[in-house]
Amino acid sequence: MQLLTPTNWQDYELIDCGDFEKLERFGKYITIRPEPQAVWKKRYSYSEWEKQAHVKFVPKSSSSGEWKALKKMPDQWTINYPLGKTEITLRLGLTSFKHVGVFPEQACNWDVIYDYLVDLEKPKFLNLFAYTGGASIAARAAGADVTHVDSIKQVVNWANENMQKSNLDNIRWMIDDALKFVKKEQRRGNLYQGIILDPPAFGHGPNGEKWKLEDNILEMIDSVLEIVDPKQHLLILNAYSLGFSALVPENLLKPFASKHKSNLSIGELYLNAKSGVKLPLGVWGRLEKK
Repeated sequence: MQLLTPTNWQDYELIDCGDFEKLERFGKYITIRPEPQAVWKKRYSYSEWEKQAHVKFVPKSSSSGEWKALKKMPDQWTINYPLGKTEITLRLGLTSFKHVGVFPEQACNWDVIYDYLVDLEKPKFLNLFAYTGGASIAARAAGADVTHVDSIKQVVNWANENMQKSNLDNIRWMIDDALKFVKKEQRRGNLYQGIILDPPAFGHGPNGEKWKLEDNILEMIDSVLEIVDPKQHLLILNAYSLGFSALVPENLLKPFASKHKSNLSIGELYLNAKSGVKLPLGVWGRLEKK
């Protein structure tokens, strides 16, 4: 079991978290957002938080809210992340559902993806539940042929913007239900040398398809494993769910690992706060074979 936290961020910092909130710096701007995992007390006083923050997200329902301005800042801005000898650029923005366009802990996976793919010759990479495309852009920066799948047109457009800002091109964009897309690839006989999937706890496909993590993850993994190149592969399953143990991805991936002599590792992602606390942000399982 490995606990992984990003170590290469310059443009992101978790400053403090507690009382179900987190204080974060994205580039030059500091935000206060809800965080259900932060069940402990803040390490810094709330007056210190508000003194630093530019903006605070105020929930209005379980799925949306609004941003309260504390200092002047733009609605959109960019940050960079170093990968090998290059760097990627991500456009951020204040959304009505508290996100800003990046999950900073995922940089651990971007590093693994880039380092694995950069030495391969024309690898094919698939990003499922791909959001604004950090993993897609990392794979493209490593020279992979990349397919990016998400059910929401707006975030696919956002990912395309990130690709362009990173001076990259030729990512294949698919607005589709992830499971349906994988089954189509299965029927076509397509194989991938790299796949990442980061499914939500709940979600909907573009045509109203319902996704519930615990109900659908087994079918999804069984289908995904059919399009993994058994001779050479990197597969990352990431899951942010309050009830999931890292043993879940281990149990899902172990039969394939045994059959194809693939290295299986599991663990948790977390962020290290400047204040000294560690914020857990999901579990992962990884298959790797070169």
